[in-house]
Amino acid sequence: MPIEVPRESSLLVEADRIMTICNACRYCEGLCAVFPAMERRRVFDSADLDFLANLCHNCGACLYDCQYAPPHQFNVGVPSTLAGLRAETWTQYAWPPKLGRVLGHSGPATAALLIVSFLVMLVLVAVTGGSLSQPEPARGAFYAVLPHSAIVVTYLLVFGYGALALAMSIRNYWRAIGGGRPQIGEISRALKSAHTLEYLDGGGVGCMNEDDTPNDNRRIYHHLTYYGFALCLVATTLAAILESAFGDIAPYPLWHPVVIFGVLGGIGLSAGPVGLLKAKVRRDPQLGDPGARTLEMTFLGLLMGMALTGFLTLVLRTTAAMPIVFIVHLGVVLTFAALMPYSKFVHGAYRLAALVHEHHEREAGTKGP
Repeated sequence: MPIEVPRESSLLVEADRIMTICNACRYCEGLCAVFPAMERRRVFDSADLDFLANLCHNCGACLYDCQYAPPHQFNVGVPSTLAGLRAETWTQYAWPPKLGRVLGHSGPATAALLIVSFLVMLVLVAVTGGSLSQPEPARGAFYAVLPHSAIVVTYLLVFGYGALALAMSIRNYWRAIGGGRPQIGEISRALKSAHTLEYLDGGGVGCMNEDDTPNDNRRIYHHLTYYGFALCLVATTLAAILESAFGDIAPYPLWHPVVIFGVLGGIGLSAGPVGLLKAKVRRDPQLGDPGARTLEMTFLGLLMGMALTGFLTLVLRTTAAMPIVFIVHLGVVLTFAALMPYSKFVHGAYRLAALVHEHHEREAGTKGP
């Protein structure tokens, strides 16, 4: 059963109004998964609306197809309303709740403060126990800059907390929308929908951006970002395994799989966010929520920051500049990990949960389990 999380929200009221109108019209039912899921409901509580908001991929097709969209007096703006509500859920279900309310709208100031804090900590460690305490920086030896044990402990603490908080947030969201026990096949189909961005095609013609001319650019940029991040994660995991199990310590030669995965991931993690940022600046304002814009820009900035500082670390790893660049890279990565449960990063997790729930509902033929 859904767990009601009472809250007052003008976005919930507006989303309820719009979904009620859409449920009477049903002209857009073939565009994506949101409208068939909407049609399985007669009334919309907060859990229903939070589910639909995260099921929406913001392709924008319904805005241009809708006969009641602005400037009509009904003022039906599905993409912007669901985008705002989607951003609201990132705070609503964050764990722990108090920290979620503080960091739930993490903007540039919060990210900058965390980066500076981590940099100060890392520099202090490097000065007391690393190469910065020596007359000449150790060139190419990352663990001469910072002790291996210090890096491992810091990463485990920050990433471990981020992963725990993210898992608890997903649990909160899943329980709130009434997530039951889906079958393996339903999970498999949801994963396929997520990894192919099936519902970012505007019903088959493509995603809308500047106007009603569809294209697949946003899908391509999302894929570059996602798979770039995944390749970087593979590179980091492989390096950790090689170091802990086989004593194969970085730095690695350019032909090494860790470097190859990292470079390919860095390319995707640079090109994808740049493309998304460019598309976001040019996009029709009616397709997004102005209140979430800063959050989205900060998230993209952190992704690009990780990629850029990672490339600089690789290029400058045999120079005297490597220790500083390496420390800055670690600071950006740790900041990303710390903000992971409270940034736009969670939208991918909530969207996957919504897709699993949608496939489960579709198979059951009812609302909820």
